[in-house]
Amino acid sequence: MSAVILVGQIKIKKSKILKRKLSENAKKYADSLKDKIQIPRHVAIIMDGNGRWAAKKGLPRVIGHKNGVETVREIVELCAHIGVEYLTLYTFSTENWNRPQEEVSTLMRLIVKSLQNETNELHQNGVRLTTIGDMSQLPEVVQNELREAVKKTENNKRLTLNLALSYSGRTELTHAVQNICRDVEEGKISKSDISEKLISNYLYTSNIPDPDLMIRSGGEFRVSNFLLWQIAYSEIFITDVLWPDFDYKEFLKAIEDYQKRERRFGLISEQIKNEQENNKKTKKLSKHVVEL
Repeated sequence: MSAVILVGQIKIKKSKILKRKLSENAKKYADSLKDKIQIPRHVAIIMDGNGRWAAKKGLPRVIGHKNGVETVREIVELCAHIGVEYLTLYTFSTENWNRPQEEVSTLMRLIVKSLQNETNELHQNGVRLTTIGDMSQLPEVVQNELREAVKKTENNKRLTLNLALSYSGRTELTHAVQNICRDVEEGKISKSDISEKLISNYLYTSNIPDPDLMIRSGGEFRVSNFLLWQIAYSEIFITDVLWPDFDYKEFLKAIEDYQKRERRFGLISEQIKNEQENNKKTKKLSKHVVEL
């Protein structure tokens, strides 16, 4: 799994996340999908392939991470452009701490540099930054930069960019169970109160809707301990393209594929069609009432 997103750049100038303009071809493609009904509210991405991309080119792994940043910028802008409300990026997993210490230290420095360089750009363009994971495991300097970035952007509403840092799906569920048990013991809730909704409220993502679409680059067919509870009904799109090469065409291909799917949530097609027809009739009636 890719170990970073929005990581700072090595010997390159300050980035322009949302000021960098999409190409006309990208806008045209995006707008053709934007006009359709099904734009996923929440997209989650496992950004895999930075290291493999660098290895294929005989370059250090950190160069792969740096090039992965270019992809992140474009995807953030595309999400804001087509109306995605939440974008969760698997930034650094708890398993990533087991990588060589030199690489981990470099990644932490890059995250700090990136936050210093790019928070203002995010803020100016209405992007709210949030995080999920065990922040206490991160170096103090990283925690401080994150706190400042989250605080500065907390009132922005255009897009929520959610970074999964030092994140583990199993650890998240473990913490939720522990906290539920604690609140039962303290009498804050009873056993009969425990439901799917209540469990969701104890997760790191309690204030974020479950992902409608999960994308994985790099061709691996696994979820890598990512949002294990939340992706129960997510549509999944897997591509062989390595993250640094994952451009606007590949992202919009995933959106287009999502728009063609029928999300049944355990129902059958006929039930879905009937529900859609009823919704159309209700909207038409509501419009008629307003006109009257």
